[in-house]
Amino acid sequence: MRAIVVHAARDLRIEDRPDEAPGPGELALRLAVGGICGSDLHYYNHGGFGTVRLREPMILGHEVSAYVEALGAGVTGFTIGQLVAVSPSRPCGSCRYCHQGLRNHCLDMRFYGSAMPFPHIQGAFRERLVAKAGQCVPADGLTPAEAAMAEPLGVVLHATRRAGELLGRRVLVTGCGPIGLLAILAARRAGAAEIVATDLSDFTLAAALAAGADRAINTRLDPEALAAYGAEKGSFDVLYECSGATAALAAAVAVLRPRAIAVQLGLGGDVNLPMTAFTAREIELRGSFRFHEEFPVGVELMKKRLIDVRPLISHTVGLDDALAGFELASDRGRSLKVQINFKAA
Repeated sequence: MRAIVVHAARDLRIEDRPDEAPGPGELALRLAVGGICGSDLHYYNHGGFGTVRLREPMILGHEVSAYVEALGAGVTGFTIGQLVAVSPSRPCGSCRYCHQGLRNHCLDMRFYGSAMPFPHIQGAFRERLVAKAGQCVPADGLTPAEAAMAEPLGVVLHATRRAGELLGRRVLVTGCGPIGLLAILAARRAGAAEIVATDLSDFTLAAALAAGADRAINTRLDPEALAAYGAEKGSFDVLYECSGATAALAAAVAVLRPRAIAVQLGLGGDVNLPMTAFTAREIELRGSFRFHEEFPVGVELMKKRLIDVRPLISHTVGLDDALAGFELASDRGRSLKVQINFKAA
């Protein structure tokens, strides 16, 4: 089978890798669609992010849908040819964090396409994949492209849980890539009364308005546009910080009301925190990392059309054009979610 392998920054290759047979409790899958994520782009463009660096070739990818090809011993509830959304979250189930219900913090997590541990955890951008049955959620009624969006939706649903009560709240979203756009959809579904989005690109801000933001602000063209929200110690109750940029966080904190909740999703390396403002306004900073049980919830929300991810999928390329897809996904002025269609290869 063929797989998309990153060797170093700007060194992406399509290579042959051996097929695997499913064991007990596993499914053999034929990949349908894979979405290029921000972390995939960090590996491709920079060789990693923060202190996480590539130390060996690694198959990329963790946002995927697939068709069931074969069932391992003991597997029930799936049929050959069925479309499934595949969760990349594979916690051990036996460490202390798994026992506490914090499976996203598993001490032996095997999350597809991650260079955090060494040897690296190989990713899912391959024509055939073996996965545990528990990772696979039936996606009947969805397109393969939609099913592959279950992973980023799970990330945002987890962040929304971390944010707490949103009914009637005023929400600020900084960074309008796919995660920021999904945050707008999730916050509105959770009852947010007002959503303001900021970014540096008119292209992504137009998508934010289409996703349901009440106002979209280009802080590159108008750096002071948020200032009006800073009156009387701030306006916003909740921040989804999706850019991973110090400047975005600093501007946002200035317009958060006392005891607001700031949820940090963006990962681009260490961000300098304006601690004086956090302390003086008693703002709560809550990290949000990956997901676990939110994954099947996201699939159900899409099935019921309570969240529609289709407008976020801006481009699709074939496996042979994967490099062009990564280049396109790196251009925030032209693309939102870029996906790779493995079935068309």
